Amino acid sequence: MKLNKLVEDYYISYEFNNLVEQTKKQYQYHISIMLDTVVDGKAIRERQCDKVSSRMAKVAYNQWCERGVYLANHVLSAARILFNHGMNMEMVLVNPFLTVKRRPQSVRSVVWSREQVQTFLETAYSDFNSRNVGLIAQMAYEWCQRVGDMRLLKWDNLDLDESRVYIKQSKRKAEVFLPISQELKEMLLEQQDDFGFQEYVAPMVVPTRGVYHPYTLHRLPKVARRIMKAAGLPDTLRLSDLRRTGTTEMVDAGVGMAQIMSVTGHANPQSVKPYMKNTFTSADLALTTRRKHDIKTS
Repeated sequence: MKLNKLVEDYYISYEFNNLVEQTKKQYQYHISIMLDTVVDGKAIRERQCDKVSSRMAKVAYNQWCERGVYLANHVLSAARILFNHGMNMEMVLVNPFLTVKRRPQSVRSVVWSREQVQTFLETAYSDFNSRNVGLIAQMAYEWCQRVGDMRLLKWDNLDLDESRVYIKQSKRKAEVFLPISQELKEMLLEQQDDFGFQEYVAPMVVPTRGVYHPYTLHRLPKVARRIMKAAGLPDTLRLSDLRRTGTTEMVDAGVGMAQIMSVTGHANPQSVKPYMKNTFTSADLALTTRRKHDIKTS
């Protein structure tokens, strides 16, 4: 039986269809990468299930790592889930991806400067074809949210009269209620005039067969990279860094951990650490506050 048949069976399974919609799309995207991977001159999708060996799985994983360890580990997880389903349904005897050892992911600490954020937004908003990516970036930055949640944000989540947004985060299912700044509100009101007739706040600007769809996980970073190149920004930046950037700015401003968590949606202070870094501004604020306290108590 070819691997495509196993994939089809998994997609009609209870386990897959019981997932939230966002997770389904992520699994489908990562499984598609696995299927299209060419090993020994042949795409994995064209192989018989029992002919995918542990060696092939390791070769494929090494190829995925060339695109980034973060992506590779997600594809590996999806491949393992797929073959575990096959084993449970007695469609395959072994899971070749279980023997593949994950590479450790380095923790990113990149933050954008405010000038870089402004340059990106000005470049994105200057072209109708990229304006919605600019809006996704601005919302992710101002609200310290994941870009993935912003690309799927719907008008029903916004209360522009009260300048509030409600977000249920896809990763942890945390619910956050955030204010909308006046500047962002003005952008959203303009956006509503142009795209308020359909459900997504910032969809792809060109419809497919008359239907507007959100940016895919694959397309959004590609468009963002083109904007960065046009803006002359460094290759080290990613849209996903905007959540960390906004969080770091809150730390620099002396915002307390509890307030930061009410914005980011984290339930544990330890989970906030990857988004934080030691900065001069933060240290200067801490020492200045200490000196003021010493003066008052002396």
